[in-house]
Amino acid sequence: MAALPVYRWHLAPDGYATRRQLRARGLRPGGQDVAAQLERPRSRRRPLVAYLYLIDQAKPVRPMTPARWAALAKANTARRTCPACGRDAGYVIPTSLGTCVTCAYPDESAA
Repeated sequence: MAALPVYRWHLAPDGYATRRQLRARGLRPGGQDVAAQLERPRSRRRPLVAYLYLIDQAKPVRPMTPARWAALAKANTARRTCPACGRDAGYVIPTSLGTCVTCAYPDESAA
């Protein structure tokens, strides 16, 4: 396998983009391999690395279908539903607690 070209931060040539930059243009990598990488130096640590893809090989983002919207809504509802009391907390339940704040700290909510 050939080594990837490595560019310094902000010095990549035109025609390359990160995943976020592709998404901002309404594109996705579309199965292509990483074409190059950016490195941003940091003091006393390993450099930050960003992977680059070729823009001309990128494909359009797939549109959201009604079934995908429904699945996303169902998943978000599940993230807000407390497993202990079964109520919609109105916010995404923290994974560190595992339950809504009211169930996690019952003594403080009674005061």
